[in-house]
Amino acid sequence: MYTTYNAEYGTLYIVSTPIGNFRDLSPRAIEILSTVDMIAAEDTRRTIILLNKIGIRNQLVSNHNYNEYNRVRYFIDQLKEGKNIAVVTDAGTPCISDPGNALIKTAIQEDIRILGIPGCCAAINSLVVSGFDLSSFLFYGFFPRENGERMKLLKKMRRETITKTYVFYESPKRILSTVEFFADNEVNCLMSLSNDMTKPYERTYRGTPEQVRDMLLDNEHYDKGEYVLNVEVQKEYLITETEHTTSPEALLTEMIVRNDCSVKEAIKLALAEETNTYSKNELYAASIRLKELFE
Repeated sequence: MYTTYNAEYGTLYIVSTPIGNFRDLSPRAIEILSTVDMIAAEDTRRTIILLNKIGIRNQLVSNHNYNEYNRVRYFIDQLKEGKNIAVVTDAGTPCISDPGNALIKTAIQEDIRILGIPGCCAAINSLVVSGFDLSSFLFYGFFPRENGERMKLLKKMRRETITKTYVFYESPKRILSTVEFFADNEVNCLMSLSNDMTKPYERTYRGTPEQVRDMLLDNEHYDKGEYVLNVEVQKEYLITETEHTTSPEALLTEMIVRNDCSVKEAIKLALAEETNTYSKNELYAASIRLKELFE
């Protein structure tokens, strides 16, 4: 079973655009942008600069984060009239931390044909030059601003079992703060930080958080250009969950019956057992639950 589409409707093209060097725009993308009936652009002012460089004159309609949902119905109606529409963002691939997803979801529901025109993606471009293990990775979009959210994410990264490689977007104004967060919290990881990819002054900073921070500070223009941050958490930094073979309540009950002793003494005996996997606090909490249960 596969998704069908109405042949009388137009096609919705999801077109990737360059992330810095306009020569990265593929011939197929140029053909689509030249021949569609309209282009839904995140920022028409940015897109027209690209179109002017390649000599394309076409209708531009804004489709950004603040009007995306209101525009959906308009674009769907145009597609149902048989018009072809290309969706582009300021740079890179639409929907990757950029507008486009709301329109695509509705187009699927309305049996409209959708085609992706592959090309640049900042996250993927930075990952392939990182040197990190890419057998699996997690993309998180922009790194959290608030410290509480940052700490929550860090805890999740330490407990993650699927991957140890993460990719984040970050603005030039916050990049130093983000790198310092990792350094200040002594996160055992390696970083690959890409800046101004595909542009003349492209550079990648590699090393520990402390080393990357120092390299940034050595560059007086570090707060210019967009950044993609790749983080590879080291094995030693991961928090491994202990697998318990029995509940702490069952363990204490066994100790009490086997040794004919008090709960307090059972805790001491359990802690002395080589096979015990529970902490003193966990066993104490279990003893309280047992008392509540039998009162």
